This record gives sequence, structure tokens and C-alpha cells, in this order.
Amino acid sequence: MSTLELRRRVAQGEPSGWEATVHPVLQRIYAARGVLQPADVDHRLQRMLPPQALGGLDAATGLLAEAIRDDWSILIAGDYDCDGATGTAVAVRGLRMLGAKRVGYAVPNRFVHGYGLTPALVDSLQPRPRLIVTVDNGVASVAGVARARELGMRVIVTDHHLPGEQLPACDAIVNPNLVGDGFPSKALAGVGVMFYLLLALRAKLRGQGAFSCDLPDREDQKAAVHGRTSPKGEPDLSALLDLVALGTVADLVPLDFNNRVLVEAGLRRIRGGKACAGIAALVECGRRSAAVLCASDLGFAVGPRLNAAGRLEDMQLGVECLLTDDVAQARRYAGQLDQINRERRDLQASMVAEAEAMTAGLRDIDAVGVALYEPSWHAGVVGLVASKLKERLHRPVIAFAPASIEECSDGSPLLDLRAQEAHTSRVNLRGSGRSIPGFHLRDALAMIDARQPGLIERFGGHAMAAGLSLRAADFPRFAAAFDAAARELIAPERLQAALYTDGELPAGSLSLELARQLRHAGPWGQAFPEPLFDNVFECAGWKPMGEGHWRLDLRDPRDGSVHDAVMFNVGTAAPPPRLRAAYELVINDWQGRESPRLLLRHIEPA
Repeated sequence: MSTLELRRRVAQGEPSGWEATVHPVLQRIYAARGVLQPADVDHRLQRMLPPQALGGLDAATGLLAEAIRDDWSILIAGDYDCDGATGTAVAVRGLRMLGAKRVGYAVPNRFVHGYGLTPALVDSLQPRPRLIVTVDNGVASVAGVARARELGMRVIVTDHHLPGEQLPACDAIVNPNLVGDGFPSKALAGVGVMFYLLLALRAKLRGQGAFSCDLPDREDQKAAVHGRTSPKGEPDLSALLDLVALGTVADLVPLDFNNRVLVEAGLRRIRGGKACAGIAALVECGRRSAAVLCASDLGFAVGPRLNAAGRLEDMQLGVECLLTDDVAQARRYAGQLDQINRERRDLQASMVAEAEAMTAGLRDIDAVGVALYEPSWHAGVVGLVASKLKERLHRPVIAFAPASIEECSDGSPLLDLRAQEAHTSRVNLRGSGRSIPGFHLRDALAMIDARQPGLIERFGGHAMAAGLSLRAADFPRFAAAFDAAARELIAPERLQAALYTDGELPAGSLSLELARQLRHAGPWGQAFPEPLFDNVFECAGWKPMGEGHWRLDLRDPRDGSVHDAVMFNVGTAAPPPRLRAAYELVINDWQGRESPRLLLRHIEPA
């Protein structure tokens, strides 16, 4: 029995046969992730958390209902990453479905406006909207909200980032991470927060008799609030779940049970051929099959292509791709995004190589918190550089690039970034950081800010990722402060990288059937990781594949069976004759023929 069949039987109240029908290996994997009974993999949409516990919904839906009734102009203020782009598309599409006739959007250009609802972005809005609704940002936009209110605009903030000491003086805030908010899951992405707001707004409008149908009975109302059905005449918001799934996976929020419900529902729409034109086109560009798409495909093939626009150019292209219903236009947008992503990969490779050269000796010295700055780096890619360096060094890393340059005294811009040493007082830096388990990056920045007021101009983020800005002249002082904070807060044993696996697979179990169960058993992702196994193998043969990759035949010494395997980005060295490998058991579907394959993530001589 497949995992999908198991879920169907659970949903219908039939005996599940958990022990008899779910592979023992999969039972072990589930147990290690806290899944101990069939109900914990029942990801039907009606099991998502209801919206009522999410704070701020009454004020936000009341204002939105008024805006729809009185035909206000509404502007969605998004963000320039995948979560922000999908959240913007969900907001625009959803509000139009619910009756709003004048809905537009604006996404800040990171090189012009900075992050979030800044005064610069507010001042650029022409014509001025009556109501601004932020998506995936705003909880730190104190100055931007104040500017909008000064100009007579109403503001609703929807966000999921951790709040600072001061909240913006807006009309309503919807954010599960506000202090005292009662929503049980704090892991919603920005797009998930917006989806919940739309569900609550639909319920508000239903109560006001806005839809041209008789009110459904109590069970239908309950189902509609949860988003799993749509009574006749009422907008079906489940049509937005492909966007919700993409933004949730791409933003690397923890896939707790509620997020898994949302992601699984979105994946079902995509697999069923119901994705919006933009997502379908991006899946094509990523050379993935929509019919068997999984969460990792969203994270590695679709999300990066959308993110590239916000990193190198303007996320408006990405949002337009997600908003169009014209298949041909969506493919044109997706092709442009794919080309930008290729440029991003080349730029990232160059910057990572420079960063690795800069940190070549760090393994041999007592560096704990690593801060890097190179005047030629691109501000849109420094987060990816920090991520790569964090993985190699197993240290928290913040990478910086120039964010803006004031004009020279004669009015000419400083164009030569490599000549900025003489002009550091005129340069602002934008940094993006990535952390390791046990070091809360945003809290560390807050500690530095409290101890050295004025050193950091702005900061925000999460435990594992954060962003900040400061003056280039202050970079040496910040680098020292960041290293000191890391030394203070990170226990020495945390600096030793550890790879956690699900243990060995028994002899004879590396089968296509198990690979199929693993593919459908997710969705896997952040805090609910893809199964990773480790075994000792003998290398029965290997050959180079492409540039710097291996194709291997690995023999299991326990039973002599030989297994197809691949490993990427290994350089030119040869594999050891006997090795211990950490690997994923995946499906190779070359030319429509499925076979099991080992995707090696780490090897060492056995």
C-alpha cells in the first residue's frame, strides 16, 4: 500500500494497517521526526489550523471589507524574495477573487528602496493608494508606516518576522510571532500569513452576505473557513495553494504539521495540472515533471529562478510571472527568469571563490563569528555566499556588499567600487548572514546593537538568517563585535560540524518500492528533513559525469548487490575503493524508466 493510500484510509476511518503497510524503514524515519501514528501523516486540508486564533484578523478584515465595499484603491507592498513574490501574488489574486476591483502591488527594488515598506518606497507610489497591505514585511517598517500615515494612507501589516522593540503605528498587524499571539504555529511563511488573512476575510464577507448564494449549513461553513471546500457562489481560495506551497518551501520555514498540510495541498494542485501558469512554466524551465513534483523540486528548481529576479534585477518580473493567466506570456517570463538565474549562478560562483580565498586560513585559527566584505560583491547575492561559507566553516557568517554610495563633492557618482578605500565614509554596506544551530543570529545582532548603539543602522531576521546595514567605515568594528558575540554565545562543541542520518539501511532494502514510498511520504523540508542514510560500500566502478561529478557502481559488502549512485561537485579526485556514504535513496526516471539510485551527500574512506 502506498503512503497516499494509507492517508486515504485514515481519512475514511478504515483500518490503516500502519505496521503491515508502511515500510519498517519509513516507520523509523517518521518516529525520528515525531510522527508516531497514522494521523500525523494525514495532511488533508481540513486538518490545517483554523484562522480564529491568529491575532489582528478582526481589525484587518474589517478594514479590508470596508475597502472592498467602498471601492478603495488597495496596494500590496511585497518583498523581493520568493516568499514575498508568492505572497504578493496570493494577495492580489485573492483580493480580486473576493471582490476588490482596484488592487495593485509594489515590490521594493533592494538597490533603490531598501528592504520593506521604507519611506522611499512610500514616496514613490503614484498614484497614492487609499490602503497599503504589506506581505512578508512591515513589522520593522516603523518609519515607512509613519510616512504612509502622514500622507493619509491606511496600513495593514502582514508579516512573520520577529518584531523589534517598537511596532509600526499601523491600523492592524497580523503576525503569529508577535508577543502574546495565540496562533499555535509560529512557522507560517509570509505567504501563509496572507492566505490565512484571506480565509478570515472570506468568512467576514460571508457573514455580511457578500456572496450571491444561500448561506451553507454549519458543516459547510466550517469547511469553507478551513479552505477545503467552496460553497456555490463563493470564491475557492484553495486555488491559491500552489503559490502558498512554493513560498513556504522556498523561505525555509520549519515544515511543522500545519505547513506540511499547506505544502501538500499545493503540491496536489500542481501534480493535478491545476498550477497557475507561472508556476507551471517555472517547473518546465527547471526540467521537472509536474506530475511527480515534490517539495525539494520547489526548493531547488522553482524557487531559485523566482528569487533570481529580486537578487539581480527587479522582482516585478517574478510577480508578473505568477499573476498572468496567459500560458505563452508565463513561458516568456519564466524564460527571462531562467536566464537571470544563470547569471546569478555565475556571479555566485565567482563571489564564493573569492570568499573561500579570503577565509582559506580560518580553519587553523580561532575565528568563531565570520564577517566578510569585498567592494566588488553584489548585494543581492551575499546571502548565498554566507550560506556556502557557513557550510564549509561551520561558523556563523555575514557577508557584506556596498548598498549605496553618496555622490562626490563635485556631484559625480563613485563608480569604481574597487577604489572605495578612500571613500569608505560615503559607502553604506548591506549584509546578509547565515547561522549554525545554537546561535540565534537576530538575537546576536540585537545584543551588539544594545552594547554599541549606532553601530548597526538596521537589522532584522530569524535565528538562522538575518540582514543588516551599516557604514563601511564601521565594518572593522562590527566584525570584531560579531566575533566577540559568537565567542560568548556559542559553546565550543557547537563548532564541530555533525552530519545526522537515519542510520543504515538493511541489506536488500535499497529498492524501488522504498524509494517510491520515501518520495510520497513527505513533504520533506526544513525541520522535517529528507531521509538520509549511511552505509559502507565498495566502489565497484566509477566514471566522471559532466564537470566535477561522479557516476558510481557501489557494492554492498553484506550481500554483494550493486547499486547505481551519483555525487555532484566533487572535483577531479577519484573516490576511495571502500567508503562510508551518507546518501538519499531517490528515483532515477531516465527516459520514463524508474530505478532506485543513491544520491551521495557525503563520503569518507571506510
